[in-house]
Amino acid sequence: MTVNVRIVQALAAMACLATTMTACTSTVAGTASPAPRSSTANADVFAGLNACQVLERLTAGQGFGPGENISRRNECDVLKSEYGTYGLALDPVQGLREFAETSDGVVETSVNGRNALQAPIPLGGCAIVIEVGEHARAMVQVSLVSGPRDPQACVDAQALAEKLEPLLPKVQ
Repeated sequence: MTVNVRIVQALAAMACLATTMTACTSTVAGTASPAPRSSTANADVFAGLNACQVLERLTAGQGFGPGENISRRNECDVLKSEYGTYGLALDPVQGLREFAETSDGVVETSVNGRNALQAPIPLGGCAIVIEVGEHARAMVQVSLVSGPRDPQACVDAQALAEKLEPLLPKVQ
C-alpha cells in the first residue's frame, strides 16, 4: 500500500506542478495600471484648504487670536476675549442632508446664492452650513459670551458665512 500512496502523491505533485507552470506562462500585452477610482466619490473638495488658515484670514484685524485646530478633522476655532468664539469646519464627507438629520431647529437659508441651513448650537450660539456638494459642506459656528440665546450669534454667523462663501470650491 505504501507504494500506491507514493505513486498517488507523485502524480498529484506532477499535476500541481503542471498547473502552476501553465498558470504562469501566459502574458498580456500592455502596461499594468491600477483600477480606476471614482474621483468624485473619494475626492476631498477641500484639499488644499486649511480651516485655521481660512478662518484666520476671515477674522484678521478683528481682535481674534490664532486659530486652534479642534480635532483631527479640518476644524478650527478662533477666540476673541470677552466676545466669543468663531469656528469653521470643512467637511468633505457630509452634506446638508446629514446636518438636517442630526440637528434641531434647522431653518433653510442661502449664503450668496448657495443652499444653506441655519440651526442653534445646543450649548449656545448659531451654526450656518453652506452646501459645497451633495456630500460636502462648510460650517461656521458663532458662540458669544453674552449668552447662549443671543440673536447676535446668528447675525455674526451669517456675516462670516458670506465672507467665507467666495473662498469655497464650486462643485458641479
